[in-house]
Amino acid sequence: MMNRQLMLVSRWQPFSWSPLEEFQEEMRLVRERFAADNRPALASSYPPVNIWGDRDKVYAEAELPGMQLDHLEIYVTEGNQLTIQGERRQRELNKGVWHTQERGFGSFSRTITLPVSVDADKVEARFEHGVLLVTLPKSETAKPRRISVKAE
Repeated sequence: MMNRQLMLVSRWQPFSWSPLEEFQEEMRLVRERFAADNRPALASSYPPVNIWGDRDKVYAEAELPGMQLDHLEIYVTEGNQLTIQGERRQRELNKGVWHTQERGFGSFSRTITLPVSVDADKVEARFEHGVLLVTLPKSETAKPRRISVKAE
């Protein structure tokens, strides 16, 4: 008769979420107490941008909630560099105090390298419902050309 041992298997968990959440909350409170200006800053990748294209154009779409057009600038440089810059200002409270501030505020500048050269003179931009849509026509040299093949 073989001696068999019953082996219990349990899943090892390196840490519990509860202490991690408590630590994060404590760090948030420390930042609030000691920060000279505890307003949230904009992320370095702000605004989030989607880029896509078709045969003749490249399109860029950027989320800019709360922006005012007079605080927004768009540039195309070096043929394929799109820069979106501006400032999203914090809403001023006449009465009351902030309880939570998660949206970032301040100046931003984001430069995206486009997949092809574009014709900067023909770029168009629309701003609707907090979304910026930029239409960038491809330069003639960037457009695909059909090459005819000759048989001998």
